[in-house]
Amino acid sequence: MQDLKKLLDAAVDEYNRPAFIPNDPISIPHLFSRQQDIEIAGLFAAVFAWGNRTIIIKKSMELMQLMDMQPYDFVLNHSETDLKNLIHFKHRTFNTTDLLYFIDFLKRHYQHHDSLEIAFTGDQYKGVETGLNHFYTYFTHNEYFPKRTAKHVASPSKKSHCKRLNMYLRWMVRSDGKGVDFGIWKQLQPQDLIIPIDLHVARVANQLGLLSNQPINWKTAVELTERLRHFDREDPVKYDFALFGMGINTKPDR
Repeated sequence: MQDLKKLLDAAVDEYNRPAFIPNDPISIPHLFSRQQDIEIAGLFAAVFAWGNRTIIIKKSMELMQLMDMQPYDFVLNHSETDLKNLIHFKHRTFNTTDLLYFIDFLKRHYQHHDSLEIAFTGDQYKGVETGLNHFYTYFTHNEYFPKRTAKHVASPSKKSHCKRLNMYLRWMVRSDGKGVDFGIWKQLQPQDLIIPIDLHVARVANQLGLLSNQPINWKTAVELTERLRHFDREDPVKYDFALFGMGINTKPDR
């Protein structure tokens, strides 16, 4: 167990540093300094984060440029003409309908709140699982919600592993002074986070004996996180860097 911890810690040290940023979707929120800009840019980069990382970064940057590199101001103050400039934007299955709803949702939220964190906590925070379920309900609870857009917002209640939203929470919540994750949210705590698991992370975890071969779902993500707590109870999700890094030679895109 100690040898495995040393191996994982070494991998964390290798990848949890600023040199990791440029080739990862987290580079998009790192373009900004205002909290709301970071939150919005990070949410879109995380939602877009499946497939080739170079394309994810390119499409995320394209959207930020369409928002004049001021996503918070765009969300709150856009005109109909501004929205028309977005009609040709598309990333894989994420299309104009999805984008316009996301922008509408963010506008409605920021008209009443200073941060997006409360969208994941509600009035009473009871853990990441309930927080992600709350976000799904909060995001979709609108008479004009397009059903197709639900595919872009996962929920534990639907048995999803919620990889992209768990990654987004990692970005916003972890604060270790290494310069990668932002640590700008304070109600959510690093020890409560769940590992952003996907096929590549699960493959490495299987090889290390941290996980058995099984369908990847919310239960799997929780199980792997619990195993990682044995190595760092206060910050188990830092090992996302390790599991990603160990698989990068064979699967460079997450």
